[in-house]
Amino acid sequence: MTITDDTAPESLARRAWLRKTGWAAGAAALGGASLGLTSLRAGAQSNLKPLKLSWNANAICTAPVPVALKQGFFQKHGLQVELVNFAGSTDQLLEAIATGKSDAGVGMALRWIKPLEQGFDVKLTAGIHGGCMRLLATRASGIVDLQGLKGRTVGVSDMASPAKNFFAITLKKIGIDPDNDVRWRQYPATLLGEALKKGEVQAIADGDPTIWTLRESDHLLEVSNNLCGEYQNRVCCVLGVRGSLIRKDRATAQGLTQALLEATEWTANHPADAAAIFSAYAPGADVGQLTAMLKSHTDHDHPVGNAFRKEIALYADDLKSVGVINADTNSDRFATRVFSDVLA
Repeated sequence: MTITDDTAPESLARRAWLRKTGWAAGAAALGGASLGLTSLRAGAQSNLKPLKLSWNANAICTAPVPVALKQGFFQKHGLQVELVNFAGSTDQLLEAIATGKSDAGVGMALRWIKPLEQGFDVKLTAGIHGGCMRLLATRASGIVDLQGLKGRTVGVSDMASPAKNFFAITLKKIGIDPDNDVRWRQYPATLLGEALKKGEVQAIADGDPTIWTLRESDHLLEVSNNLCGEYQNRVCCVLGVRGSLIRKDRATAQGLTQALLEATEWTANHPADAAAIFSAYAPGADVGQLTAMLKSHTDHDHPVGNAFRKEIALYADDLKSVGVINADTNSDRFATRVFSDVLA
């Protein structure tokens, strides 16, 4: 559904036109100005480039997407964006982008890198932010760090989830075999808390808002998250754009990337307002909790260019270490192939 934001800043051309006509003088003239502005607004809309952007409306980490729509960042960069709430698999999403059913999408690097290895014509253009993945345990479990997971069972929402991949990587780095020293058990995300209460698992790992809400409601201990150690400045959420769009209409890909980066920075500076905007897509969500989640994310950190390409290569190295992508994949060449520096 396309949503138009009439609160977006007026263009320089429109302000100049208003000054030239002098319609601001007098009550009678105000009625005419209203008609003129309506006409101008319609004309401006017709000049916007239509574009479809896929996102997950259930994930608070995608808050900059509706922010960009509501606050006029897409319009500022000449775009009329239709948001597509995509609930299918990552392979289906990337195929939809690659084949033109969608033009771009926002998702998690640790979920996208494996299917991108298969050759989908989708290019990563920017990092959006870091944070939003957490590993929790009960306070009675005795698990206070990742070392405490050895010999335990961890509940995850699926076996290829970004949280499962991330914590498998971090376990590997401290000398714990994530395949043999830890058991992983899959549950629907909404049942992770129940599995923990029943003792079927001793820890759970997932993303916000599900995992944050469970931590608060069940008074759980946050054992680790994806902003620890070397990952404190690493993004997890990324923007991917159809390769053919970049090749044929680089200006549109550039405008989309820039709009989302500006919306991400706005989100970092106005977390409460961003949470309120996102809450329209999450009926029943507590805006206060959404605000706290956004404050815990690193929306000020949104790398582009070579810095972002290097982060992709580092994640590829990480995923090789736990057998998610092929061991003989050259991480630097892979990162160069799936990345596009559209802002250069």
